[in-house]
Amino acid sequence: MKSTGKSLSEHVAEDILAMITIEKKYTAGDKLPNENVLSAELEVSRTTLREAIRILVTHRVLEIRRGRGTYVKNHKELTGESGLDELSALQLDVKDLYEMRLIFEPECAYYAAKRATDKELERILHYGRLEEELILQKEDRTEAEHAFHKSIAKATHNEFMNRLMPILYQAIDKGVPLSDIDKEMVQNTLQDHRMIMEFLAKRDAEGAKTAMKLHIIHAMRGFGITEE
Repeated sequence: MKSTGKSLSEHVAEDILAMITIEKKYTAGDKLPNENVLSAELEVSRTTLREAIRILVTHRVLEIRRGRGTYVKNHKELTGESGLDELSALQLDVKDLYEMRLIFEPECAYYAAKRATDKELERILHYGRLEEELILQKEDRTEAEHAFHKSIAKATHNEFMNRLMPILYQAIDKGVPLSDIDKEMVQNTLQDHRMIMEFLAKRDAEGAKTAMKLHIIHAMRGFGITEE
């Protein structure tokens, strides 16, 4: 794995951010556990944890309230204001959304395979397995699919990729209910996700890229979307 050149505190900051944005362990307004508990959970020193928290405070993800503790800031401050936020609010066509996925997500998988930390890779595989369980149990998998794809984007260590994900969620939100009634599409999703996870686990970047591309092409064909 290529070194990202980041400090331990920066990696810890990313882990805490993932707990908020991907795992939904903490949401806006929640108070984080005290230093002793959180440092033990993350397996780092309290000094490293404090540095990580300072990073997230600087980026307006967390706020320290004197005498009360550390809290997650509200969602608008967390996501930030940008032109992409306006784009995500548009009612985009399913074809356009899936074309966006086809353009961006194979590259996400490629860079995630190269850059993911061991913990990030573990998180991706966890959500992939969780989604598989939900599919087999015929339960709603939308949130698990969000988390699976978002954790891959997060592992690219590319902030623009992360900011694109709320837009791409629209394709997932529109696609999951439709694909769940098509047995062939459900089987394709299971097989494709297993293949993506297999290549990511091996840190095979080209394999992960190809597997993700096939996954999205299968979905597009299932919806009758042509690639022309």
